[in-house]
Amino acid sequence: MELKTFFETHPKFAVAFSGGVDSSYLLYAAKNFGCDVKAYYIKSPFQPEFELDDAKKAAYLLSVPMTVDSVDNLAVPEIAENPADRCYHCKKAIFNKIIELARRDGYEVVCDGTNASDDATERAGMRALAELGVISPLRDCGLVKKEIRRLSREAGLFTHDKPSYACLATRIPTGTAITEDLLTTVERAEQALRTLGFSDFRIRLMGRTAKIQIPEAQFKLITDRRKKILEVLHPYFDDVLLDLTARHTEGA
Repeated sequence: MELKTFFETHPKFAVAFSGGVDSSYLLYAAKNFGCDVKAYYIKSPFQPEFELDDAKKAAYLLSVPMTVDSVDNLAVPEIAENPADRCYHCKKAIFNKIIELARRDGYEVVCDGTNASDDATERAGMRALAELGVISPLRDCGLVKKEIRRLSREAGLFTHDKPSYACLATRIPTGTAITEDLLTTVERAEQALRTLGFSDFRIRLMGRTAKIQIPEAQFKLITDRRKKILEVLHPYFDDVLLDLTARHTEGA
C-alpha cells in the first residue's frame, strides 16, 4: 500500500507525535495531502525538554495543531519498577491518554510513526499499540528509516537528520527502580555532553558509574575532550567509562 492510499482511506486522524524523524514526516505527508490531522504530544519524566521543543517547532512549521498533555508514568508500579516489559506498560499509559484526548476532539483514528525498519519482535511497546488499535501507516506502507530520512530531506524538514532518540528510562538497567532523580541525572549529564559537541550517544547508568556509548566517528572527540568530559560529568558520577564497541546510529 502507498501512503497516498492510506490518506485516501483515512482523511482524518490523530498522530502520536514525538517530534522525531518518523512522526514528523507522517505529519508533513498527511498535511501535504490535505488530511485533517492533529498532533498529540505526551510529556512524561522519561522525555528530556528538547524533545518537546522539537515537537513544538515541527508542528508550528507544518501549521499542524498540537495538543500537549502529560502522564505520570512513575506513578505506575509496572513502569517505575522497571521490569523487562516496562515499555509495554509505558506505551499503554501514553496511548490511552492520546486516544482519550483524540476522541474528545473528534478523531477516532490514532496513528503513530513506527516504520518498517522497526522490528516488532524486539519492541514490547508494539504489542500495546496492536491491543489499542493504533495504526502505523509508515510501517504498513513499507517505508524504512533510510527512505523516510531521504523523503524528509527532500521536503525540507529539519528533522531529516535528527538522531533517533530512546527515552531516558532506557539508560537505567532493567530491574533497577526508576526514580525522578535518576532520570534527572541522565538528562543533565547527556545535555552536558551535547554542549561538548557529541551527538547520537547514550550514557548508561551503572550505579554511580557512567558508561558512555558513542558512534565510531566520535571516538577521536572523546580523546580530544577527555578532561572536559570528566569535568562536566563529575557532579553526577564517581567514575566514567567508555564502551569501546561503537554504538549503532539508529535504535535505543
